[in-house]
Amino acid sequence: MSTGEVDHTVQPAWCPGCGNFSILKAVKKALEELKLKPEQVLFVSGIGQAAKAPHYLQVNLFNGLHGRALPAATGAKLANPSLTVVVESGDGCTYGEGGNHFLAAIRRNIDLTLLVHNNQIYGLTKGQASPTTEAGQITKAQPGGVASAPFNPLAVAVAMQAGFVARAFSGLPDHLTALIKEGVQHKGFSLIDILQPCVSFNKVNTHAWYQKRCYVLPSDYDPTDWERAVKTAMEWGEKIPLGLIYKNNRLTFEEHFSVLQRGPLAGKGPDFKVLKEIMEGFF
Repeated sequence: MSTGEVDHTVQPAWCPGCGNFSILKAVKKALEELKLKPEQVLFVSGIGQAAKAPHYLQVNLFNGLHGRALPAATGAKLANPSLTVVVESGDGCTYGEGGNHFLAAIRRNIDLTLLVHNNQIYGLTKGQASPTTEAGQITKAQPGGVASAPFNPLAVAVAMQAGFVARAFSGLPDHLTALIKEGVQHKGFSLIDILQPCVSFNKVNTHAWYQKRCYVLPSDYDPTDWERAVKTAMEWGEKIPLGLIYKNNRLTFEEHFSVLQRGPLAGKGPDFKVLKEIMEGFF
């Protein structure tokens, strides 16, 4: 866990032109505009280039194992519901290694925000296909083309009636900032899938490729209309919708536990009398 000052002499370890730079800037701007203090925020990340992003923020930070950021964040949120908890990692870490945790977080509706840097490739490990890579795309590890169909995280999240489901593009930083703010303020599980180019290992889904296809949902779009949200989440190819696709006001996971209504577990000392009685019960 790190709460120290940011060393501003440290430069982000990303390739020039990487979409991660825009995402980091949008995250900083969103936190600033929400007037959140560093001690009020916990970022949890996994492994990968995207997971390095919170290293460049002055906030509480916990690095989980590959694909295991969500359960660590869930534990932290349950221990201290007053924390603003944000999980930030990549498409491989979140939808691949962390796929089951992704589904569990949606089912639970834990009150945290999940930011997924989706570049449709594994960037840290040098360019093999990720769960969101298009079928047939040639990569270093799949010279004959990807054989599996791509995973659609938004369609899955909407189908499972996740609390807040949105898509952004790193090339539209102001729009991304607004979505991050809205996601953090939403009470319940918030997914923001952020399309971003990997300039080194994905020569298909480039900035220009996204820019040509992405469009912002119109102002009259109703994100509470589940059936329309399902169709919107399935839209991909020549047109890719951006914005808040679906939302609802389901009961959060924390609200199921009465003990949390009496204040956060963090900071409470153990009841040694009760502990002694439990221990003596084993003899």
